Amino acid sequence: MTNKLFDKEQVIEMINAGESLILAGDENVLKELPAGAWIAGTIPYFMDKEGGVSSCTSIFVTQLPKCVLGSSVKVYDTKSVENIYRDGPEHGFGVVIIPASSKTHSSFALDSHKYEDFASKPLIGWISGVLLEDLGKISPKVFDGTTKQIIEDGAVVLNVELPDNKIADIEIVNLFEHKDGDTITFPKNGFNAKEAFINGEKMNFADYLSENNIDLKLPLVADMYGAMINTSFQSINEDEKQVDFYAPVFEGVNYKIAAQTEDYVKTFTKNIPDGVSENLFFSCNCILNYLYAELEGKKTKDLTGPITFGEIAYQLLNQTLAYVTIEDV
Repeated sequence: MTNKLFDKEQVIEMINAGESLILAGDENVLKELPAGAWIAGTIPYFMDKEGGVSSCTSIFVTQLPKCVLGSSVKVYDTKSVENIYRDGPEHGFGVVIIPASSKTHSSFALDSHKYEDFASKPLIGWISGVLLEDLGKISPKVFDGTTKQIIEDGAVVLNVELPDNKIADIEIVNLFEHKDGDTITFPKNGFNAKEAFINGEKMNFADYLSENNIDLKLPLVADMYGAMINTSFQSINEDEKQVDFYAPVFEGVNYKIAAQTEDYVKTFTKNIPDGVSENLFFSCNCILNYLYAELEGKKTKDLTGPITFGEIAYQLLNQTLAYVTIEDV
């Protein structure tokens, strides 16, 4: 299975040869591709074979393996995205890409656990983005390559059918764990919060973070569905006394500030099982890991893929590496 960077001309050859592809790259280079059996999201950051890299001319290619029985592309809007699990293949998996900061991004993040048949079928994917210096200037996008439709608010999904003797296994690598400390809960769901309950006592959350000198590179961590799930800090709005997040917090869930990670790369290597790359179909890692761990030029074992503005492994994730392998039953 192919998971690496190619130049535009090589990708055009693959598309014209009829290959089904999942692509990641800068908007301008993706626009130059012909119609075909592909989906894509905008991002200029990647983990390639040689390590982390930024490029606005190369395209990261994930190629469907020969065992796949078939694939199809489906596009969703803010309302229809609730059908994403119901529409998934009976035996296979879906790959979804959603533009960052879109209404669909928000809808999926807040409500995916309420969708019909949530987590009943494997779903992996990512949130598209842009160069960090272009934040607020250029909107992230996704592409339906079958029609060359460019979407600023919506989701594009490649549904992949597998034979009965193969199965998709979705896993995450989260470097962060609960640290001993305060238990934090929130009075409502959302991408921001003014108030929180700290060990049951209500207070302004921005004040709590400032008074306790909390390192905003460390996410909130909660045990959700038996997995440790991160919610990353975006910023503190001192004027509004409000804390903004890259993913929503949820009412009634117990959060803690993550424990400090001494060495990102070593921790990644330790937590990625041996032999994963042999059956790897797709992986993605968070832009916050890329920045905070200074992953440019560094490798996360043998896992390659786009560096994203959010990861999807059934639900939206932050500061996490997500991957899917195709295994023998």
